[in-house]
Amino acid sequence: MATEESLCQQNGGQVKNVGHREVSPKPSNDRLHPIQTLLEKSREWHCQLTDVAFAKRLDAEDPLHHLRNLFHYPKKCDLPDIDRSLMSDDDEESVYLCGNSLGLMPKSTADLVNRELVKWSKLGVYGHKHGELPWQQCDEFLVDQMAPLVGAQTNEVALMNGLTVNEHLLLISFYQPTNERHKILIEDHAFPSDHYCVESQIRLRGFHPATSLLLITPRQGEENIRTEDILQKIEEEGNSIAVILLPGVQYFTGQVFDMAAITKAGQAKGCFVGFDLAHAVGNIELFMHDWNVDFACWCSYKYMSSGAGGMAGIFIHERYTHADLPKLTGWWGHRLETRFHMDNKLDLVPGPLGYRLSNPSGLLAAALKGSLEVFDKTSVAELRNKSKLLTAYLEHLLLHYYAEPEVGSSSAADERSRTKASVKIITPTDPDERGCQLSVRFSLPIAQVFKELTQSGVVLDRREPNVLRVAPLPMYNSFEDVHRFISHLNNAFKRLQSKADN
Repeated sequence: MATEESLCQQNGGQVKNVGHREVSPKPSNDRLHPIQTLLEKSREWHCQLTDVAFAKRLDAEDPLHHLRNLFHYPKKCDLPDIDRSLMSDDDEESVYLCGNSLGLMPKSTADLVNRELVKWSKLGVYGHKHGELPWQQCDEFLVDQMAPLVGAQTNEVALMNGLTVNEHLLLISFYQPTNERHKILIEDHAFPSDHYCVESQIRLRGFHPATSLLLITPRQGEENIRTEDILQKIEEEGNSIAVILLPGVQYFTGQVFDMAAITKAGQAKGCFVGFDLAHAVGNIELFMHDWNVDFACWCSYKYMSSGAGGMAGIFIHERYTHADLPKLTGWWGHRLETRFHMDNKLDLVPGPLGYRLSNPSGLLAAALKGSLEVFDKTSVAELRNKSKLLTAYLEHLLLHYYAEPEVGSSSAADERSRTKASVKIITPTDPDERGCQLSVRFSLPIAQVFKELTQSGVVLDRREPNVLRVAPLPMYNSFEDVHRFISHLNNAFKRLQSKADN
C-alpha cells in the first residue's frame, strides 16, 4: 500500500503526486493545497489520515459543522433497498453523498411551507397580499438572498419556472441566428436537457443541428475539456457562433469551467455567452455580473436544497435591462402596479422580472426560502474552503486504498491482488477546477458496486455508462461521512470478492 507521504509529496509549495495523478500547484490565493493542509494536520495531531479519529478531529475543528443540525439527515432504516443485516441499529444514519442530485431538506422548510398552507386555509385569496410571503410577490421577496449566490445584482435575477423552461426563454432572446452566424456551441457530453433544448431552438429557427450545433469534446484519452481548447474553438468558429452555452460545472465529471475566460473570448468574437449553473450555484463561488456574462439559468434543488422541482432562476446582465430583445411575454411580467387594469396594454417590468409568465407557487417559494435562510448563516466562500478539504480528503482515501497500480510497482500490485479493485477519478485534480463532486470509475462492474453500496445505506448516484458520482456537500456532510463511505466501500469490495471466490 502506498504511504500517505508518497501519495502527497511536498516540494517547494507544490503537490507533486497524489495516487499517481498529477496535481496542480497550490491555489493562486496562496493557501496550502488541501492535501498539504490535511497532511500537516496529520503530523500535528500524530494521527493517520486513514484513522476515523482524524476525521472526527477535523469535524470538531470545522466552523461549519453546526450547519448539519439544520437539515434532516436520512437514516438507513428509512431507505429502500437497504440490507438490514448490514445495519448496526435502527437509528444509524445513512451516508448521504447525493446532494449534487437532490439536496437534503432543511428542518425549517416544513414549517415555512406549512405556514403558507395555513394561510391558504384561513385567508383564501387574501393570501396573495398578506403574510410573511405574499403570493403575488413571493418570488421577488427572495431575490435579495439569491442574487449574491450567483454574484449578481438584484435587478439581474428573477426566480421562476424550471431550469429547461428558463433556458428556452433565454435562448428566444439571445439566439438570433443569421445565415452567417447561426451556430450554438455546447459540450459534446452536455446534460440531455441542455442538448434537447438547443436542438429544438435551432430547428425552431429554421436551421438544422447537423450544421448549427457545434460540439466541443475532450482530447483523445482525456475526460475533461481543456480551457485552451474551448478558447481555440471560439477563435476558429466564433464568426459563425451565435450563442455559447456551457455549464458552470459539468454534471458528469464535476469539472468547473473557466466562465470568465470563456465569456471574454466569446464576446470578443461577437457571441452571446450563457451558462447553465445547475451544478454550480451553491457549490462554487460565482460572479456573473463581474464576469460580464450575458445570461445564465439554474435550478435550486441540488446544492440549494429547495426540494425536487424547486423554483429555478435566471440571470440577465443589467446592460440588457432596457434592451429590446425578442421574448415570450405573459401576464406576470406586467408591472404589479398596473397588472390588474386588465386593458391588455402590456406594461412590462424591465430586466429579468419581465420574463415571468405565470404566477409563482407560494409553496415552492417557501421551500426555497428555507434553503436561502441556511445559506444566510454562512457564505459560499466559507463553504468552498470546507468543500476543497472534504473533496481532497475523499480523493486521498480513495487513492490510498484503490489507486490504479503503476507498472512495475510490486507493492501496488500486491495491494490490488488483495482487493481486486481499483478506481479512476475522472474529475480534475486541481481544487480550483472542480466542485465538491468526484466522479469515479471502478475496475469492478459498476452495477455490482452500486448495489452493494446502496444496500449498506450509502446514497449516491450512478451515471451511465460506468461512473458513480460521490459528492460530500460542505453544508451538511462531515469528514466522518467521508471516512464512513470509504469503510462501506472497503466492505462492499470484500463482499464482492467473497462472492466471486465462491
